[in-house]
Amino acid sequence: MILVTGATGNVGAEVVAALIAAGEPVRALQRNGEAPAGAETVVGDLNEPESLEPALDGAGAVFLLPGYRNMPKLLELVRRAGVARVVLLSGGSAGDGDPDNAVSRYMAESEAAVRESGVPWTFLRPSAFMSNTLRWAPQVREGDVVREPFADVRVANVDPHDIAAVAVRALLTSAHEGRIHRLSGPESLLPADRLRVLGEVLGRDLVLHPQTNDEARAEMSAAMPAEYVDAFFRFYVDGTLDESEVLPAVEEITGRPPRTFRQWAADHAGAFA
Repeated sequence: MILVTGATGNVGAEVVAALIAAGEPVRALQRNGEAPAGAETVVGDLNEPESLEPALDGAGAVFLLPGYRNMPKLLELVRRAGVARVVLLSGGSAGDGDPDNAVSRYMAESEAAVRESGVPWTFLRPSAFMSNTLRWAPQVREGDVVREPFADVRVANVDPHDIAAVAVRALLTSAHEGRIHRLSGPESLLPADRLRVLGEVLGRDLVLHPQTNDEARAEMSAAMPAEYVDAFFRFYVDGTLDESEVLPAVEEITGRPPRTFRQWAADHAGAFA
């Protein structure tokens, strides 16, 4: 039995689907709701480690999200449950050694908790998700202009489908234990490049409005805590995080090239209609 946390999220849902397709028994953890057909639903809260004890019963491997309260306690419960391996969804900034960056800090602390648990582990450090483009959907549904911060930053965005494909291989065998996999898509694109491709898929002429840093900070501050706004500005304005590199890991591990942004856009065109 494989426990998938964040089972309704962008990556977790893909992990659940891939495991079901592979015929593996899946236990989908969520706070409420129902898991996809073929998966067992369990309710729990990663911020309350004790709530996961029923979910961990009989689990052989765990797909784990980062950044929750009391990760050491959670990992102690994982170890005591006899889980054979943990695959942690981390991020590229986990290794930047910047404790003043809130995102880097919670990624690094989560990795440290897993390492120190004594449970065999694999860390996945993907670049920004292609699915982050869904934040454009309300603007695209309303008109042809998309406002976007950090418009001069290239990113080799990765499809969550590919992250899940790597995760499943690490969950099912010991071959990836003790390894850190940096994952990217096949192209290094500017936001304007992604918007052009999305417009071609939708049959529309979409226009990018690059936000100034002041505009971006004001809009982001209305949606998230200041320490996270500062983190993203450190990444993309100060340049402490480079996600532009096209990396070979997805193809090396899965045996096929990573999916393009055009493929992702075609699969999710309905979200922008």
